[in-house]
Amino acid sequence: METVNQQKNKFFDMMDISNLDTLIRMALHEDIGDGDHSTLACIPPTAQGQAKMIAKQDGIICGIDVAIRVFELVDPTLNIIAVAEDGDIVDKGDLLMLVSGPAASILTAERTALNYIQRLSGIATEAHRMVALLDGLHTRLLDTRKTTPNMRMLEKYAVHCGGATNHRFGLFDMVMLKDNHIDFAGGIEPAIDRTHEYLKAHNKDLRIEIEVRNLDELDTVLRHGGVDRIMLDNFDIDTLRTAVQRIAGRYETEASGGITEKTLRQYAETGVDFISVGALTHHIKSLDISLVSNL
Repeated sequence: METVNQQKNKFFDMMDISNLDTLIRMALHEDIGDGDHSTLACIPPTAQGQAKMIAKQDGIICGIDVAIRVFELVDPTLNIIAVAEDGDIVDKGDLLMLVSGPAASILTAERTALNYIQRLSGIATEAHRMVALLDGLHTRLLDTRKTTPNMRMLEKYAVHCGGATNHRFGLFDMVMLKDNHIDFAGGIEPAIDRTHEYLKAHNKDLRIEIEVRNLDELDTVLRHGGVDRIMLDNFDIDTLRTAVQRIAGRYETEASGGITEKTLRQYAETGVDFISVGALTHHIKSLDISLVSNL
């Protein structure tokens, strides 16, 4: 399994540092506009200061490097010392980062830096908590494409920091034939056949996953073949167990739809390989983190 640092490097390579900078600059512009007038009004430009970033609750940290980049883009003369690393388990009161230099720059960067690290740490913390519910089982927890626009790479990185597994990153790196694809294509078999024709014609080597809504659709897929994974969507626990037994290791299996933390382990105990939970990225409470002056 990749380490957090290896995964971080992969994500940042995929995102490209210039794109990350663009994202951060947009966030800064949204916040600063034509000037941080609160700071400009009362902080002399020559004033120096120090601040410390503190965890205000227990959790998993993610977004240290993003927060550092926010401070650097606001003022490259700031001195930043990271005490924590992405993926660290922290307790309330733990020191995460020290920032020193022009006081005005620290104040201007504060909210944007915190917004990133709080949200990403919230995702990592929730992923960690839900993965713990699967302890002792082979089922792996997946994220989805239900992410904040333009934040997908960072949010999926946060999922990894929490110990869960990334599903496809977008529409480009895996074929997923969902209910609407199947309906518009005229059925399961033509959807699969056309997909293979398309991939061959365009010299694409992509894995194919297909969604089924009931056992009849599952039987059609099992007869036809030509996929790598079967998504069992909105199956109740008993029907899911039947489906997994019917597939019997021929294909990877994934359960999705309406699975909560209360039912997660019960679904996993059916023997399904993966469970995808959109709430990992779209229903998250940010971790409480603050930046306080260190005078």
